[in-house]
Amino acid sequence: MTNFELGPIRPPDEADSLLIRTTRGCPWNRCAFCTLYKGQKFSIRSVEDIKKDILAAQKYYGGRPVEKCFLQDGDSFSMKTADLVEVLHALKEAFPSLKQISSYGRGQTMNKKSAAEIQEIADAGLNMLYCGMESGSDEVLKKMRKGTTAESILNSTRNAQDAGMKTLLFTILGLGGKELTAEHAKGTVDLINGINPGGVRVLTLAVKPGTHLDSMEQAGEFTLLSEAEMIEEQQRILERINGIQSRYGNYHAVNLMPELQGELPRDKGKMLSVINRFLALNKEDQLNFIFGRRQRYYGCLDDLDNADRYRTVQKAMNDFDHGQLEKMFHDQRRNWI
Repeated sequence: MTNFELGPIRPPDEADSLLIRTTRGCPWNRCAFCTLYKGQKFSIRSVEDIKKDILAAQKYYGGRPVEKCFLQDGDSFSMKTADLVEVLHALKEAFPSLKQISSYGRGQTMNKKSAAEIQEIADAGLNMLYCGMESGSDEVLKKMRKGTTAESILNSTRNAQDAGMKTLLFTILGLGGKELTAEHAKGTVDLINGINPGGVRVLTLAVKPGTHLDSMEQAGEFTLLSEAEMIEEQQRILERINGIQSRYGNYHAVNLMPELQGELPRDKGKMLSVINRFLALNKEDQLNFIFGRRQRYYGCLDDLDNADRYRTVQKAMNDFDHGQLEKMFHDQRRNWI
């Protein structure tokens, strides 16, 4: 058990990283789909307390080399530049083996800092930016109460890249609902192409109870995409990603097809062939695969070729009302987020 403070979240890529909490909560905390920091007031921890945690972490690791560190929670760039730089220097002094220090960063926060400040932060050691862009459509961003625009996201990530930081973007399939799926796909791919990030991470939407998005759905203002429709949306995005070199991945368990990962542009054709294979299935086979994945009979689309497993899934699926399956799939996604 650690004796330094930890926040509730870190990116999947930071599973083995040292976690140091610089802020508590999120400075925005109004996104329509998010419950992570609800009821928690945002605060910036003092440099003194953070440095105490760094020393406690140094003792905890006992001299073992640490190569990666992630700064929690939602936006370390909300700290004063001089304070963040002091923390970064303390980290590098305590853990000289560090090769990567990363943080989430909101576009609106980062754009308040000058290019010189971003460069100073990068020079002090913060060399990886995670950006929860979610969508590249201003219409979707507004509807989801993201408090930012595609232009703001583009400017902040480019400033980070100009300073030498690597960038990784998160996007959420289905975030526009049926009403804005075309706008969501187009805006997202345009923003990805414009940024040329080092990585793109895909998540699949799950509407959490008690969120504003949940209220919108109940009021008929937002219509969920089906599982197959979200794969179609991903197809539209992936088809139009061009001119970038990024690691693309569906790494989270909430995603229907985790095999959709690879290097762009090299593996784009291979990933699209998997999507096209799924979309070419008849509706019964699509449903069998979706049910099998959500019930954890299948790990990937190739498992559908196992005749014994297919029959097992079909038998299990027959115990359910097929008209209620999409709701069940959504409930299962919700439990994974």
